Amino acid sequence: MEFGYFTLSDNRYPNNLRSPEQLIREIYDQALWAEAIGLHSAWVGEHHFNLLGVNACPNMLLAQIAGATRRIRLAPAVVLLPVHHPLHVAEQWATLDLLSGGRVDFAAGRGYDKLEYGPFGADFARSAEIFAEAMEVVWRAWTEPGKWSHAGPFYKFDNLEVRPRPVQLPLRPYVACFSRPSMELAAKWDWNIIYAPFAAAMVYGSLADAVRVYREECETRFKRPARRAMCSYFVHIADNAEDEAYGRAALIRYFHDALISAFPSDPAKVPPTYKYFIEIVDILKNMKPESLTSKSVLVGSPQKIIEDLKGVERAGIGEVILYFNYGLKPHAMVKEQMQRFMEQVAPAFDGAHKRIAA
Repeated sequence: MEFGYFTLSDNRYPNNLRSPEQLIREIYDQALWAEAIGLHSAWVGEHHFNLLGVNACPNMLLAQIAGATRRIRLAPAVVLLPVHHPLHVAEQWATLDLLSGGRVDFAAGRGYDKLEYGPFGADFARSAEIFAEAMEVVWRAWTEPGKWSHAGPFYKFDNLEVRPRPVQLPLRPYVACFSRPSMELAAKWDWNIIYAPFAAAMVYGSLADAVRVYREECETRFKRPARRAMCSYFVHIADNAEDEAYGRAALIRYFHDALISAFPSDPAKVPPTYKYFIEIVDILKNMKPESLTSKSVLVGSPQKIIEDLKGVERAGIGEVILYFNYGLKPHAMVKEQMQRFMEQVAPAFDGAHKRIAA
């Protein structure tokens, strides 16, 4: 199992003295540190207008990271596809894959914050339809052998060819999966999938059940093996009860101050494809630090985190991307936590980190 660095650039907290610009510089430094200590990948979120997160251009940040590194894989977590034209997205990420020597892991989703849609003129209520068509356009841009045309409800064009091509043939996307329709889309198009464990537990019962259902959809309905399954996790290594309490409190702070207000929560206004968020918001509002489990966060001693991750590995997850810098954690603490993970947790698993260390 592989391990990566992950951030959504959360910075919306009361009385927060850290500027968005400072956090983006910290993320850049943390991504370089991720390569230095042997992490497999760096996954950087996209958020707009200083709402949940402050990094609006993962392609730009990852291009800078690509130029300063030689090995680490580069991924958006995730491209908010319905607010972009998919042809432009295909061009941008193919170019980054080319210039980085084939190091891109492309991932896309439709997000959850209506406030990020409005200023772009994107239709939040029809985001699922827009996302499905836009993903088809991106995929065809990378895989059609010559000139091609497309005529759909949202995008129409004739007789074009997208260049440059990605180095990876194919550059197979990851679909961010909070819901069953997203999982079915990934299975239909033979794409990879990435889960948030707490959402997977709500929709399917557990992360293992989410992976199982995806595999069954691929194998039974489409008669082919499932592609790669990944997940993200908040993580905090703790040496004592006080450290553990800090890691739990930071996550509750993230839920209450940064995340909940971004989620759809008004039953009268939530589009049908986002109805499941109403239950998620209710759960998060009532979440207590002591009730957090490995469905949400990896917290505790290195041995406890190893045991939790062994369960994740048994579930069929090929890579876990780790959210170290959530909840206003200081930059120095984040880098220390990253290093401790690679020294005290990662060696219990086979993966690229062992080859790098050797």
